Amino acid sequence: MRKPKPKAARTSRVLDSFAEFEGDKQFATTLARGLEILRCFTPEAAVLGNKDLAALTGLPKPTISRFTYTLSRLGYLKADHISSKYQLGPAVVALAHPLLATITLRQIARAPMKEFADYAGGSVSLGVRDRLNIVYVETSRSSSMYSRQLSDIGLSHPIMATAIGRAYLAACAPEDRKSIFNEIRMKTPEMWERHHQKVLQSLADFEKLGFCMSWGDLRRDVHAVGVPLRLLSTGEIVVFNCAMQSLLVKPAQIRNDIGPKLAAMVRSLAAL
Repeated sequence: MRKPKPKAARTSRVLDSFAEFEGDKQFATTLARGLEILRCFTPEAAVLGNKDLAALTGLPKPTISRFTYTLSRLGYLKADHISSKYQLGPAVVALAHPLLATITLRQIARAPMKEFADYAGGSVSLGVRDRLNIVYVETSRSSSMYSRQLSDIGLSHPIMATAIGRAYLAACAPEDRKSIFNEIRMKTPEMWERHHQKVLQSLADFEKLGFCMSWGDLRRDVHAVGVPLRLLSTGEIVVFNCAMQSLLVKPAQIRNDIGPKLAAMVRSLAAL
């Protein structure tokens, strides 16, 4: 008798980035795949083709083609018929507006943020957590030509590598911080190895100074300071930062002047 052929191992339909949802029957894999395609677009990779998206997501090219066709018909992608590539469409902006409109702190903080940005000669931003990143939902820049490159609404930075992200970690409950650390170790081990000692130093700085700092950790030409704020209405943690060109500011100025003043600005907003 012929021996039965062994069954082929089942290929997971869940992307590596969603591995924790493997086996979760409530998790809509198809929806997750479509959203992950949208997240592939960045300022550095604003135009991508199906081949690019297949390489970035690990999905088969025919699957990518169906997704990009559907997303472009719905307005979330815009097709360039000459290059046969895609960029984000206006529906993405429309989708984000209701979220931005409900963050009333943006309007309250706008004038103090602009005043502080002019004082520091850099940019001041308000951010919220998005997975393992902090995304800017409001930003103000000084009139300095250098500050234009430092921030913009929608810009996203890793929690581990930035002053604003470390300030978020400093405000977390210990069990929540431990959970984030474990997720970073699992999903981005290189980020953990590179920055975890600096994060521990930032947590110690926050205990002593009331703010966190980064010295060219994400971009060598940028120094930054971050301060968290826990909203009384929801308990949500939001974070502020001030980013400056490293050539234009000394570390002692950040530690002794910019940092304390940013913390004071955030305290004044908490009282409103």
